[in-house]
Amino acid sequence: MAIAPVSGDEISKAMERFDKELRATPPWTGWENNQAHRYGIERDGRLYPAKQIISMATGAPSSSFGGGAEANKYLQDRGFQIVPLRGSDQSGVFLLQGEDSLLPMLPASFAKEDDFQRLLSRFPQLLVGDQVNPQSPRRWALVRREVPISTGELGASQWSIDHVFLDQEGIPTLVEIKRQSDSRIRREVVGQMLDYAANCLTYWSVETLRSGLERSCKEAGQTVEAVLVELIGPEGDFEEFWQRVKTNLQAKRIRLLFVADIIPLELRRIVEFLNEQMDPAEVLAIELRQFESDELKVLVPRVYGQTQEAATKRGGVGQRWDEIRLFDKLEATVGAKEFQVAKQIYEWMRKDGTRSIIFGTGKENGSVYPAFKPNGVGINPAYLSSDGKLWIQFGSLENKPVFGPIEARRELMRRFNEIEGVRLTEADLAKYPSISLSTIAGDPHGLTKVVAALTWMAQQIELLPV
Repeated sequence: MAIAPVSGDEISKAMERFDKELRATPPWTGWENNQAHRYGIERDGRLYPAKQIISMATGAPSSSFGGGAEANKYLQDRGFQIVPLRGSDQSGVFLLQGEDSLLPMLPASFAKEDDFQRLLSRFPQLLVGDQVNPQSPRRWALVRREVPISTGELGASQWSIDHVFLDQEGIPTLVEIKRQSDSRIRREVVGQMLDYAANCLTYWSVETLRSGLERSCKEAGQTVEAVLVELIGPEGDFEEFWQRVKTNLQAKRIRLLFVADIIPLELRRIVEFLNEQMDPAEVLAIELRQFESDELKVLVPRVYGQTQEAATKRGGVGQRWDEIRLFDKLEATVGAKEFQVAKQIYEWMRKDGTRSIIFGTGKENGSVYPAFKPNGVGINPAYLSSDGKLWIQFGSLENKPVFGPIEARRELMRRFNEIEGVRLTEADLAKYPSISLSTIAGDPHGLTKVVAALTWMAQQIELLPV
């Protein structure tokens, strides 16, 4: 919500009122040392809390507008001097503009929980499916916001969960959002979420989720078919997908996601404990930190709760691989020519050690891929696997930076198809095809061609800021 316009005189009067009515009161004594306050208005050698002064001048509660850049600009436009309260008030997040300008991004907060909820509804990719499951990045379809959940008891009040999503495996994913300023974020939200989970499993059916998705699609001007094609691919069977949803509900295979701008340590510990104990349900927390500078905003998601014990219990994920384990397995799997191709692809990924790489946690096969984050969004276009293949992750690139448009994926496919024996098709652009190392080694110029395709891919990514 925009801050109501008032004159500089009204701001000055609010500062005088602050001196008379609030400065000496316990909540405001020494407020400058409170870490919640990052900026102050400086006038005549005295400091004033920026958001509180705006609130007093406009009559609007301080929770109704953003701090940081929004409040500071409002005051600076009216001639007031803003100063940081701590010289080290930096987030460690910077935006590189061109080659010579580094812009520090400062921590910011969501003014209202509803703003937070709407953002997640519009951009489900903020649930970072590649962090939730690095081996098989999750894709999301929003079923509904504020889905009602009843206890089934006569006269009992009805609750509602903030969001319900489905992933490509038909796993219902319950999302509860809290801001760090909400005192319930530490323990109360856990009981709240477990109530939701227990009762949704009892009183929801597959028809509940199906009708919710239909309503959301109708309101957004989309078709259910288009949303499901994006979720499960053009060759997916819709009825089979809904049968998987039904099976997951019956098996109590759901995912619980706590989402907040800051995940406190207490909640992280609880989430890790629950994720280790609950099976087949999965419990995770996603911290979605916000940074801003002037009109720019950066969102940085991070997943908590994925302990090694939890991964092992679920059986699909093992210990993280490393270079030695990966190439020991490759050496035992492929021939000498294929092994050399794998080494060269791996060296391309490392880029002489200047590019970060990520090893997978597959139980049977190891993998490695370069860490690309265009516009701050992690993407995984291709990975090398110990099963002797280079996997092309076309399906995971939809709705992501760089290769989201099908034309960009089509051009990448064309370059891989220059390798003799590779015949990727249009249908593969929404799937996860692979190219065997033996096929690459069988082309006299195969290694040159695959490195050229990968290099072109990296160049397109590197055109965008990280």
